[in-house]
Amino acid sequence: MAFRPHPARAPSVLLREAKPLKAIFGHAKRLAHLQRLLESQLQPAAREHCHVASWREGSLLLIVTDGHWATRLRYQQKRLQRQLQAFDEFASLTRILFKVQPPTVLAKVAGHTLDLSVNAAQTIQATADGISDPALRAALERLASHAKPKPQ
Repeated sequence: MAFRPHPARAPSVLLREAKPLKAIFGHAKRLAHLQRLLESQLQPAAREHCHVASWREGSLLLIVTDGHWATRLRYQQKRLQRQLQAFDEFASLTRILFKVQPPTVLAKVAGHTLDLSVNAAQTIQATADGISDPALRAALERLASHAKPKPQ
C-alpha cells in the first residue's frame, strides 16, 4: 500500500482552515492592526523604532530598538497613552511598558569597500610578476583579483 500525500493547498486556505494556524494568523492580524494604530500616534521618526509586542489586561508592551528611543518615548508616555485610549481597541489601556531589544538582523556595516579599476589591477598584477618573495607576490595577486570587470 503506497502512501499518497494530500494534494497541495494554497497557504491562504491553510490559514483559514487549520485551527492552530488560524489562531496564529488571527493574532498576527490583530497585532498588525494595533501597530498601525500606534504608528498613527507616533512621530514619523519613531515609527521604525517602536513595535507592539503584546496587549493584554490593560498593558501595552512596546519593543523599542535602543535606549535612546525608549527614553524619548517614556517622556511622551502620558500623551501617547491618552491618544491611544481614544481608540476603541485601547479603551482599557492603563499602562505602557517599554522593552529595549536591539534588532536581531545586523545592518550591513558601512565599512571601506574596495573599488579597484581594471587598469589598477593590471598594474598591481604586473608588479606582482616582478616580485620574488612568494608571500608578497601572492598578496599582490589577491589584491589584483578584486578588480571590477568592465561593463559589457
